[in-house]
Amino acid sequence: MDLRCVSEDKKKTASTGHDEMVVSQEQQAKITITEVRELIGQLSDKESVYCSDASISSYLMSRNSNVKKAAQMLKQSMKWRKKFKPEEIRWMYVAADEESGSIYQDKYGRTVIVSTPRRMNSKSTERHRLIKHFVHCLENAILNLPPHQEQLVWLIDLNGIKMSDIASL
Repeated sequence: MDLRCVSEDKKKTASTGHDEMVVSQEQQAKITITEVRELIGQLSDKESVYCSDASISSYLMSRNSNVKKAAQMLKQSMKWRKKFKPEEIRWMYVAADEESGSIYQDKYGRTVIVSTPRRMNSKSTERHRLIKHFVHCLENAILNLPPHQEQLVWLIDLNGIKMSDIASL
């Protein structure tokens, strides 16, 4: 008996077994995503934009693959989106505050947002405007992520900011 043939057969079997395991993980992920979709119910065209497979996978990861918790979190996000309407925040509403930060790419191609709140033109009494500014930055950074990039970096320079300033947000 040729030992080379036996070892090659084992490699093929191991490879096939691995492929089967990968396929079953992919199938399980699709099943889990489908379960979340069933729990959240019918979505409008506007809402479905934020419920891609990648988005649902992200919610599942943040809830340790707990379908009910991921669906609940996604429903809360959709409820917040309906109320806050981040897609309606326009440049002209936040342009004055944009001077306090910048957007770059690091050496790994990740989007990097640098914010310096102490340089913002908004006063602390205009907290709704500050929140809109931060939401605008994050929304646009996410929308402009390159394909297959799931991370971004947000660096916030809090030098000169007091805890009472943060608490008021």
